[in-house]
Amino acid sequence: MGGIDLPGLGPSLLASQGWWIRQGLGATAVALWLALLAAMAQKLRQRWPQQREWSRKLVHIGTGAVVPLAWISGIDRLIALPAAAIITLLAALNHRYRVLPAIEDVGRHSYGTVAYGASITLLLLIFWPQRADAVCAGVLVMALGDGLAGLLGPLVSSASWRVLGQRRSLAGTLTMGLVSLAVLAALAGLTTASGGNLGELPPAPLALLAIAASAMLLEQIGWGGIDNLSVPLAVAWLWHQFSS
Repeated sequence: MGGIDLPGLGPSLLASQGWWIRQGLGATAVALWLALLAAMAQKLRQRWPQQREWSRKLVHIGTGAVVPLAWISGIDRLIALPAAAIITLLAALNHRYRVLPAIEDVGRHSYGTVAYGASITLLLLIFWPQRADAVCAGVLVMALGDGLAGLLGPLVSSASWRVLGQRRSLAGTLTMGLVSLAVLAALAGLTTASGGNLGELPPAPLALLAIAASAMLLEQIGWGGIDNLSVPLAVAWLWHQFSS
């Protein structure tokens, strides 16, 4: 017995409705997460006003979860790219007018938040969604590696030096390298377990080590927050190049 065709509800329309529902749910999840991050940053700033870097690093680290969330949700390029561009524009406006000081007010001149948004936008433009794994590699290395290095570096007593006027420490540099390697290894394991991304296998272990080392070296050149742009782009490009 054949199925019943309802007027106006053909397969293409039903598929289109399913697409919009999926995109809407994914976009809502991302928006709620970003709103939660902003609220948590504000609370953190109120609780420890003398630790202005903490709230910024919370947003820096937490924002890294947006890309895996978008990947899992299946958010389309047509939704992800404009959204990232708008968020970057809002970050630039916040940098100028300090609407949310918990994100920008760190007592030093830095365009890191804007560069971070710009790097995500560029990665989406270049790789999304065919190489969502490369986008995740670049963003997560910056979010977790650089974020934790920025927190632990000043807290742990270790040798330090200056690069282009920016203080760098042995503790922070090692944190960046080790966390980057751990993130890349975990992503490689997940990608391999899922059968690769569209037939692509992740980089081999030695390549992962080279990518993590590159991220660690690029993070040294962080004047004005430029490492928020250079590290994600370089890591994603190297991940893509070393994949097989």
